[in-house]
Amino acid sequence: MVAKLIILTFVLVGGSLGYNLFPEVISNWQAAPNWLVHPIIGMLLGALIFYLMSFQAIRPLEKAAARVEKAFSELSISYLLFGSLGAIIGLILAVLISIPIGALNMIIIEDVVPLIITVGFAYIGFQLGTSRREEIRRLFTPKTEKTENEDVLDRKEGDSYRKYKVLDTSAIIDGRILDVVKTGFLEGTFVVSHYVLKELQYIADSSDSLKRVRGRRGLDILNALQKEYGISLEMDDSDIPEAEEVDLKLVHLTKRLDGMIVTNDYNLNKVAEFQNVPVLNINQLANAVKPVVIPGEEMRVMVVKNGTERAQGVAYLDDGTMVVVEEGKYHLNERIDVVVTSSLQTNAGRMIFAKLLNDQKTIDDQKEKA
Repeated sequence: MVAKLIILTFVLVGGSLGYNLFPEVISNWQAAPNWLVHPIIGMLLGALIFYLMSFQAIRPLEKAAARVEKAFSELSISYLLFGSLGAIIGLILAVLISIPIGALNMIIIEDVVPLIITVGFAYIGFQLGTSRREEIRRLFTPKTEKTENEDVLDRKEGDSYRKYKVLDTSAIIDGRILDVVKTGFLEGTFVVSHYVLKELQYIADSSDSLKRVRGRRGLDILNALQKEYGISLEMDDSDIPEAEEVDLKLVHLTKRLDGMIVTNDYNLNKVAEFQNVPVLNINQLANAVKPVVIPGEEMRVMVVKNGTERAQGVAYLDDGTMVVVEEGKYHLNERIDVVVTSSLQTNAGRMIFAKLLNDQKTIDDQKEKA
């Protein structure tokens, strides 16, 4: 189909050029017969010449058309629509500005400057239309009717509230976001970028079995969020050319939406904070709701492995908190009673340091005797 279209275009162009130019060129040749000067003869000859030339141009033009088609297929409909509208508005403004410039009757200015203005305004309009399309879309979105209790129930976006929560790949794969959302502690609209969806699909198709399981778990979590009643989940298909990495694209998207990033990624957390983008970290939330332990509190744990120093043993609470037990190396795979000596809060989580309850009782008995 593309080849036939190229041939037809060449024939039409050749016939048009032959009809208009061939008679004038032949008329300069005094020995030319009269029938050769006829425009119809020129049209036929021009069409024939360009028809033969088209066979040499089919392959390069087909490749160029394939590249253009591929480039447009990767762009979203909203990107093209808002970009085209912005370019049209830019062209209209350029025409309005070029009218008084053309009235100056200055050779260079009236010919060159309008062309520069036209190209420049079309480009600026296209860029503004694509980069601000979410804001433009919200301007023309019909607002719901006001209710009597709107001032109480409908909170506006401000410094303390962000409507849009942009989900990161790590938060989706982790899965705890589903439980947190079900409890109602997070409100608003959850946004999943198509870049995150592509990354999840890439992980789910990985040759590594562990990565493949994590990727499929992430896709299952997304489906569960979408089917959950009362949860607003939206897909964002906007292109973000300002960055190449997915994490930076999410930062730019969050800025556009005036939202917050939901993540488990420590590095993304720091990058977003540096760019003044609010972050909701699931790990920080989990650490905040863990039960608080104080020195002197007793607990019963099972030592599951050796520690890194001296005769330490390592145990874990039900919520995953690590407990480092002094002299616990000698009680491997045993349930023992320990007493908390101190705790340490880190970005990775909370660590509890403890020692054997029998040793603490021995120390207390010695103090009483003294």
